[in-house]
Amino acid sequence: MASELTYRGGVGGATQAGEAAAGGYSPKPSKPLAWLPRAARYAAGEHRPLFALAGMLLAAALFSLATPSSPTPATAATAGSTANPLARFSVEPSVNRQQAAARQFVGGKVPLGLKRKGLRVLVTGGAGFVGSHLVDRLVERGDSVIVVDNLFTGRKENVVHHFGNPNFEMIRHDVVEPILLEVDQIYHLACPASPVHYKYNPVKTIISFLLLLISSASMISCLDLDLTNVVGTLNMLGLAKRINARFLLTSTSEVYGDPLQHPQVETYWGNVNPIGVRSCYDEGKRTAETLTMDYHRGANLEVRIARIFNTYGPRMCIDDGRVVSNFVAQALRKEPLTVYGDGKQTRSFQYVSDLVEGLMRLMEGEHVGPFNLGNPGEFTMLELAKVVQDTIDPNAKIEFRPNTQDDPHKRKPDISRAKELLGWEPKIPLHKGLPLMVTDFRKRIFGDQDSAATTTGGQQG
Repeated sequence: MASELTYRGGVGGATQAGEAAAGGYSPKPSKPLAWLPRAARYAAGEHRPLFALAGMLLAAALFSLATPSSPTPATAATAGSTANPLARFSVEPSVNRQQAAARQFVGGKVPLGLKRKGLRVLVTGGAGFVGSHLVDRLVERGDSVIVVDNLFTGRKENVVHHFGNPNFEMIRHDVVEPILLEVDQIYHLACPASPVHYKYNPVKTIISFLLLLISSASMISCLDLDLTNVVGTLNMLGLAKRINARFLLTSTSEVYGDPLQHPQVETYWGNVNPIGVRSCYDEGKRTAETLTMDYHRGANLEVRIARIFNTYGPRMCIDDGRVVSNFVAQALRKEPLTVYGDGKQTRSFQYVSDLVEGLMRLMEGEHVGPFNLGNPGEFTMLELAKVVQDTIDPNAKIEFRPNTQDDPHKRKPDISRAKELLGWEPKIPLHKGLPLMVTDFRKRIFGDQDSAATTTGGQQG
């Protein structure tokens, strides 16, 4: 008996079964989307792509409603960058993000309603005169500050009021030795700045380029060199390059030497005696500026250069050989005011808070410099002695002494560039700032007799 094939497909199925029973060929019916894999055909049959598409459209609608209509500056910058299609996927270093945020707040001033993100800032020489005042401002504006100082001219007392603050750290370290720290900005102030200090140890103040070519370790050890201006600056520049930090060098008006141009502008190359008793400081700072610009041009390092003119104020060194501190200390002690030469040589004096404001504006600005930072008000030494007499003791005597070697005859900054590009100029005149310094000196001289022999150090042109 012949077998019989039964198909439950209705009439068509019966017909096909009959044809099969009759021995005819019946092709297998074609299925829709047969070219797709089996899993894809199943998903299509269940309409799952439709539900997935609906879900994506709903999520996009919700996201567009939650996103502000006006793009943020960062979004606009990313959208505008068409040169690199992968730019929006790149990760910007945290250092650059923090620096970009900091530049919006010149001088540490924060717009109402916005909270500025604090930076990590390294201040070399931060226990000195200017350095300690700079640290005060940086901590006040919310930065985390690391002070590196070997206390050669600086004092712990200048920053002791920050001890215990979690945003402050002090490391006793000489910048001629390498150090590795993670910071966003470096203020390089470390250097003996007063004539007493840099003449006492001139080799510590400068090392010539010849040393950079010396390969004999025994020769270096024989020289017994402690090197600040060149090697210290090289170490800090290397650190800034390694961690991508912005670097500010505090140079000095001494780079102009005994100037033949008056007042001095930043484009003036100076008139320096390279073998004089002041040359260790003058040439050291000129070399430091050279190294800083070489790193800027060769390594694309962000740098800033400030040329500081005579600065005075509280925490300044007592008996450091600089004219303002000498006159004030002598008048308080009832000693004659010592004027060197004929007293007609001129200087310009700025109060320390004005200088700190200028340094911060320079660091946060977009211009490399160099910039003169000083008070263009010009005084002869005899005029300065008269101001000190009027402030402390009208009966103070003046005593003339032979002038020192290479003492500049005139010194006055042209600050046109700083006024135009930084929006900075000094605010405190000498007759207002000097009494504040006198109060500090009187407390240190008569409050603790030992303090008169202790230096506070600092950074000054």
